[in-house]
Parts: sequence; structure tokens; C-alpha cells
Amino acid sequence: MSDGVQKSPGCRAVDVVRGYADRDTIAVQDALAGLDAVAWMEMYTVLSGLLRSTVSIIEVTGERGTVGDLVEHADQVAAAAPPHYEFAIAEAARAWARGDQSALSALPGRDPLGAVHVTAVFVAALGLALWGRTGFLGVLTAYADTVTAIVNGQPFGL
Repeated sequence: MSDGVQKSPGCRAVDVVRGYADRDTIAVQDALAGLDAVAWMEMYTVLSGLLRSTVSIIEVTGERGTVGDLVEHADQVAAAAPPHYEFAIAEAARAWARGDQSALSALPGRDPLGAVHVTAVFVAALGLALWGRTGFLGVLTAYADTVTAIVNGQPFGL
């Protein structure tokens, strides 16, 4: 983190998704640097919320075509992941696109770091498919504002 400011795991969760959306390996690494097991789980919790929100938007809008695009986008953004997670990400994306969500739900207990990577890639891939690059970066800014407000105990959107 080059700016010297210690960010919360929640804010870092948004940063890692942005890093994946930008296909920026350094940004992904920076967002994940120096976290302990508790922070990993907090980060995973925020990412899971972002994933649920994104999936809910897909369901509400009926944009089913985005699910088919998931594999392509996941393959593209996963290039910023550590190489040993790329295969797991590809397999999870393909299983999810077929309707099998067990690959996502099994990860946190076995590999919290892998769960963070896979979930962040899914949020990025679905967001890019749903909103396009420019739109998704705007959505990430809104997510970041919301997470920051929650972390700082500030009311938001009222």
C-alpha cells in the first residue's frame, strides 16, 4: 500500500475486485498484502456480500446472458491471480455457469485465501458482464463508498 494509509479489510475487498477488473496483478497483491486470518475472513465476508448483490441484480434485471459471459470474463480477469489459483477459478466459473455453486461454497473452510481470490474474480467477471468496464468501475466506487461509510460508522444513502 504505497499511500501508507492502513485500509480496512472491507475497503481492501473492493480494491482487490478493482484490481481484478483492471487485470492489475500489482493492485491485487497490494490489496491482499499483510492480512491475518481474521482479516481474510472479514474480506471474504464483504466479497460474499458484493457477490450476492451482483447476482441479485442479475436475477432482478433478467440479464441471464451475463452468466454465459462469466467464463470468458473470469478467464480474462483471473490472469491477475496467482498462477496456482487460475485453474481453481476456471473450474469454479465453469461449474457456476452450469448451475453448480458448490465450488464457491466449499472454498472458505478449505482455503480462505483461495476463497477471497475466487470470489473477487466472480464479482469482477459478473460486474464486467453486467455493466461493462466503465459502468462497473462506477459501481465499484459506490461499493467502496458504502463499505467506507459502514467501517466509519457513518450513515449512508439516507
